[in-house]
Amino acid sequence: MSSLIAIVYPTEAKAEEVRRRLIELQKEYLIKLGDAVIATKTDTGKVRLNQLVSMTTSGAVSGSFWGLLVGVLFLNPLIGAAVGAASGAIAGALTDVGMDDAFMKDLAGSLQPGNAALFVLVQEMTADKLLKEISGFGGVVLKTSLDETKEQILRDALQKDAAA
Repeated sequence: MSSLIAIVYPTEAKAEEVRRRLIELQKEYLIKLGDAVIATKTDTGKVRLNQLVSMTTSGAVSGSFWGLLVGVLFLNPLIGAAVGAASGAIAGALTDVGMDDAFMKDLAGSLQPGNAALFVLVQEMTADKLLKEISGFGGVVLKTSLDETKEQILRDALQKDAAA
């Protein structure tokens, strides 16, 4: 079962630094991420989501490949690639994987302008080793789906850095 963890950082750069570290830890098999999204609130109050994977781009690339392949079969590869890229981009833009965008925007609405929230969907993790790795970054827990005991352990680990 996946767990949702949302942590607030003072800047988007700090949240991005933590996300990059989590991706490195995934390569070390300490965590398995389902998704990792950074939400920021602008000075005008608009919430912007920085997705890990752009579905529009991946859809366009996939669509252009299949369109090119179909175009080669019907002796018009350029038109096939263009139509495939366009339809793939549209399909990718309409596809939503991972966490619900509306949910993240709603939660991020409580952020102060300039702050960033890192939303992480964790499929599996080695909690004790992971906490040692991310506690140095600080942050404030915004929301989790962890049980109360694990959530308190996470809060305490992140507060160690704030106290130091």
